[in-house]
Amino acid sequence: MIVALMAMMLMTALGLSLVLTTSSETMISGNFRSGGEALYAADAILERSMDDLLTIPDWNKLLDGSLQSGFIDGPPSGQRTLPDGTTLDLGQVLSFANCNLPTTCSGPDMDAYTEERPWFVNNPRWQLFAYGSVGDLLPTGTINSPFYVVVLIGDDPSESDGNPLLDGGPPIQLANGNVPNKNDGVGVIALRAEAFGPRGAHKVIEMTVAKTDTTELERGYTGQRGQDEQNRRARKAAVQSPGKALDMQTLSGAGGIS
Repeated sequence: MIVALMAMMLMTALGLSLVLTTSSETMISGNFRSGGEALYAADAILERSMDDLLTIPDWNKLLDGSLQSGFIDGPPSGQRTLPDGTTLDLGQVLSFANCNLPTTCSGPDMDAYTEERPWFVNNPRWQLFAYGSVGDLLPTGTINSPFYVVVLIGDDPSESDGNPLLDGGPPIQLANGNVPNKNDGVGVIALRAEAFGPRGAHKVIEMTVAKTDTTELERGYTGQRGQDEQNRRARKAAVQSPGKALDMQTLSGAGGIS
C-alpha cells in the first residue's frame, strides 16, 4: 500500500506539472498572437488615417486639434470599454504620449527633456485624430477583433521653429534678403498609432507623413514598429526626408494635395 500511495503521489505530481506546462504554453501563444494582432491593428488605423489626410489641405488645423478623422466613436475624451471588460481613458492615452503622466500635461511638462522627447519646445503636442474599435474600420462589420486603436497627430520633430502647433516655421531671412529653404518643414507631420487589446496587449507605431508635389503622400517610419508596454513607447528620431511613397493613395481633381 505504501508503494502504491507513493506511485500515486508521483503520478499526481507529474500530471499537475503537465497541466501547468500546457497552461503556460497556451498563455504564451495567446499573448504572442495578441501582440501580433495589435501590431497589425495599429498599422491598419494608420492606413485608414492616410486616406483622411489626403482630403485636408491645411495641416495646421490638425496640429491644433480643430480637425479630426472621420473615424471616431464620440468625443475625444472619456473612457472606452474593451470587449474583455477593461477600460481605456483617451485623456490618459494623450497625456502619456505628451508627457508620460496620467494627468493633464502642462506646458513645462511637454517642453521637458526626456529620452523619448529630446526636442524641448519642439516636442510634438500630440492631438487625438482617429480612435475607435478595429471592428468599425469596415462598414460591413466583417472584422472580428477585440482591439481598440488610437491615432495621435503632431508636428514633425525635425523642425526647429519653436512652435509645435505650426506646420513649418516662418521663413528665415538672410542679411542679403534671400530666404533659403522657404518651405523647409512645411507639409511634414508625425503620426502615432496605438492599439490596445486583451490581457494588456499594447503596440505603438510612429511615422512621418509628407506632402509631395503630386496628389500622393510619402511616409517614413521614425520609431521601432511595435513596442509593448514593458518597453514603454516607441522612441522617435527626427527624419529629414520621408520614406518610400505609398501606392494607391491618390486623389484626382481639385481635391488632391499639392
